[in-house]
Amino acid sequence: MESAIAWGLRNSDGVVALLGALAVGLLDLFGGGLGDNVVSGATLLVLAAVVYGSLAERRRRVVDIREATEGARQALENLASVRELAGVDLERALERARQDTDRWVFKGGTGTYLRAVTLPECVQEARRRRRALTVKIDIVHPGNEAVCAAYARFRGTFANRADGALGRNDTGWSVERTRKESYATVLAAAWYRQRLDTLEIDVHLSEVAPSLRFDVSASCLIITQDDPQRVSICVERGRPLYDYYVTELHHYREQAVKLDLRDTEPLGDDPTADEVRRLFEHLRIPLPTAFSDRDVSDIIDRALHAENPYRR
Repeated sequence: MESAIAWGLRNSDGVVALLGALAVGLLDLFGGGLGDNVVSGATLLVLAAVVYGSLAERRRRVVDIREATEGARQALENLASVRELAGVDLERALERARQDTDRWVFKGGTGTYLRAVTLPECVQEARRRRRALTVKIDIVHPGNEAVCAAYARFRGTFANRADGALGRNDTGWSVERTRKESYATVLAAAWYRQRLDTLEIDVHLSEVAPSLRFDVSASCLIITQDDPQRVSICVERGRPLYDYYVTELHHYREQAVKLDLRDTEPLGDDPTADEVRRLFEHLRIPLPTAFSDRDVSDIIDRALHAENPYRR
């Protein structure tokens, strides 16, 4: 019954014309002859219903066209919200992502670019604007030799090709280098936290070697790989894919080891080897006994003076 009523409302013009024609026909058939005025009036009624139906059909077509146009516009917007990045476009996208952001989420291997560019520039901007900054970092666990070995093997697969493309001479990825890079990111996080009271920074150590890097700001998500010859992806905030990955990255962090960077060992502007060793002891990720003071100095240099890996 409800469907019949709905159909009648959608096709009211045809129903009116049909009922008018039936009424006139039945009266003429069973009620004797009808006057000319009645016939003329009925004819006008039917013609009016036909005209109304034509106008209604035109309106429906306009609505259909508008809906189709809106659908096409939405599809184009969705396509525009996911962009491929290559070459210098990647650095420009990362630079735009850092502009006017009050948060940053990173998940990747050891966070070289994070230490070299993202963290110092975001901290500098937060200090200049006198505002809070929230940073969440998820990297490989330097105390887990197996995951460091897995990540080193993965990086070694692309090292020659990637570094050749960037014009760099690479010393090769090893378990030791992976551990140093990861320790350096932890050190950098603790060092910057002690120098900006409004910085809320968390470090999570994962026991699974990643193959992609994720950088999330308040405006977009950027997904990169260790091979610069492969394209990267940028997803604007407000799109479902952005929200999906933010949720996924949160889920990953929940399964990783979280470090407590509060009340850590004080670090000087130029940290000493002893300060760094005490820091990692306090965080319960002590440096390997085989690491000499020279190795610790190397970690300090990587933490506070890292080179931009995307610089050509």
